[in-house]
Amino acid sequence: MLTDAIFMSIRSLSRKWARSTLTLAGIAIGVASVVIIASIGDIGAHMIGQELESFGVAGVMISNNRRVAGSVLGEEQLELIRDSGSVDSAIPIIADFSRIYMREMTLDVVIWGIDYGANQVIYLNLLHGRLLTRSDVSQERRVVVIDQNIAQAFYRRDNIVGRTLSVPLGTGTVDLEVVGVVTSGGDLTQGLMGNLIPSFIYVPYTTLQDITGRDGFDQIGVRVRDGVDPDTAGARIVSALDRSRGITGGYRAENMHRQMDRISRILETITLVLSLIAGVSLIVAGLSIMTMMLVSVSERTREIGIKKSIGAKRGSIMLEFLVEAFVISLLGSLTGALAGLLIIAAAGIPLGLPLRLNPQIFIICIMFAVSVGVIFGVYPASVAAKLRPVDALRHE
Repeated sequence: MLTDAIFMSIRSLSRKWARSTLTLAGIAIGVASVVIIASIGDIGAHMIGQELESFGVAGVMISNNRRVAGSVLGEEQLELIRDSGSVDSAIPIIADFSRIYMREMTLDVVIWGIDYGANQVIYLNLLHGRLLTRSDVSQERRVVVIDQNIAQAFYRRDNIVGRTLSVPLGTGTVDLEVVGVVTSGGDLTQGLMGNLIPSFIYVPYTTLQDITGRDGFDQIGVRVRDGVDPDTAGARIVSALDRSRGITGGYRAENMHRQMDRISRILETITLVLSLIAGVSLIVAGLSIMTMMLVSVSERTREIGIKKSIGAKRGSIMLEFLVEAFVISLLGSLTGALAGLLIIAAAGIPLGLPLRLNPQIFIICIMFAVSVGVIFGVYPASVAAKLRPVDALRHE
């Protein structure tokens, strides 16, 4: 019976191919919209998550509360944190903003003052040259490690080790020798938003302090030991720092992974809301299925009467129309899912975005579209099944 119903539904759809194609297109457009939005959200959440990891610290970020007197971050606090049993490594971090000049071009940058071995805490993938060394820090050398976006912006190549950057800092302009080129946090956002997002350069924190006349640190980045809970370690560090200064609430610890999780959940919620909005088009497509099938019932009234007069049951008539709704919904949703995938792939090439396939998105979209189509096909199928043979045969 089911095989016959499938055969009859395909034959019925092919007889009115123009109308069937338009209905199928409506479903395909709706599914493609949901697939595109959901896929963009999934790709975006994944890549932004990677960006946040590259920006951030592999554990805890310690900062001081400037509203509390005596809460300072300096060498004493850094050594206290490094001596903590739960800490694997810790680095001082100082941030500044400036604009670098090279080859008659300018570029906005964030200047990070860091310690040697900072790649243990902050993501720095060395491409050319070297990273900052102990002697760079101790001798306050005027050297700099840059991210590859700067090298590409000025020289259209990655390796510019040995070149000099002119950076306005303090009361004048400082020349810094490029000793290394890295890939660092912000590559995606810088690539997509250009000059709206500044690039990064890294100098010895002692050099930045000497040039700007600043004391202390803005923050201390901490990597906790394996198996240690970052929240617990952060609480212990904050408590120890407060006790060392005889104050309360002078310091705070941020679990960077928890912050990333929160941002990821926000992105997932936004993607879900946008997908639901796009899913409204599937409801519209469902209404078009109902309209098409009601017209089909009207056109095939006499055919239905003949079938019922020779013994066709209500169930078989209803099944035929439900299968018809299922077939057109399935074909439309598969077409839409494939079209959405192709659009995502084509759009990702010029932007340099990786094609990330989430089978769950496709399965949910197809199942939802088919369910909507079948649900909206119930009423026309019911109308067809309830036709009386005598009345159907009289229909012209």
